[in-house]
Amino acid sequence: MKTIRFITLLVAALVMGAFDKPVQAEGKDTRFEALLVAAMAMGSIDSSVQSKNMDARIETSARQSYVFKTYLQGDDILIVSKDGAVTLTGTVAEHFHKSLAQETVAGLPGVKSVDNRLEAKGALASAHSDAWLRDKVKITLLFHRSVSAGTTEVDVKNGIVTLRGVATSDAQKELTTEYAKDVEGVKEVNNEMTVTKPTKKARTVGEKIDDASITAQVKMMLLSHRSTSALNTTVETKRGVVTLYGKASNAAELSLASKLASDVNGVKSVTNRMAIE
Repeated sequence: MKTIRFITLLVAALVMGAFDKPVQAEGKDTRFEALLVAAMAMGSIDSSVQSKNMDARIETSARQSYVFKTYLQGDDILIVSKDGAVTLTGTVAEHFHKSLAQETVAGLPGVKSVDNRLEAKGALASAHSDAWLRDKVKITLLFHRSVSAGTTEVDVKNGIVTLRGVATSDAQKELTTEYAKDVEGVKEVNNEMTVTKPTKKARTVGEKIDDASITAQVKMMLLSHRSTSALNTTVETKRGVVTLYGKASNAAELSLASKLASDVNGVKSVTNRMAIE
């Protein structure tokens, strides 16, 4: 586009100057040189405007993304893009919000790099501690649409997870248990959730979720599960269709990655192109 724009400007300048008498200086046509410089300057200005427009779109798209409006709405995050290089500054409530914000912005069109300078409130829990496990279980449940993270309480003591709250069916309760068990470090899961079936079926309209948010959720979800955390997986999303690339140790791991990704909010379908080592 920049090349076409430049050629157009140059041709227009030459046509406009073709009817003027060239100015000769030491045997050279300085009129042509002046027109060439003018065309290059106009092209440079046009490129600068396009860059500023792209940066503005990146900043707006990030703020309007599903992840920022849903999970990060209470955080104080400043997004600044310059020529596609994005810098994130501010404070977030949870440590995993830092990674979630970065993954979301990195997936936006036009983004070349992300400098994550976000700071989280509170101290980071030590790995495999009860507080660390509680956060991991919450994150795992958060991105799955088949369970209800909002109505699930998670307590951890000595590596044993206790789930309380409300499930809409026995299947949902069982799935919540399975997801919690698949978090690295969890020794056992006691599910004390109450099954309360809805009195009537309410029609719900699915919220449209942008591709960058879907990609970020899938990445965070795969990292949170013990069975898929070690997989070297690349995630791409286009119009809600997720494509997985990378390597799996066996067919079971490959199948599980597809199954888990398909249960993430906003995912329409999953194409798994991972190779089995």
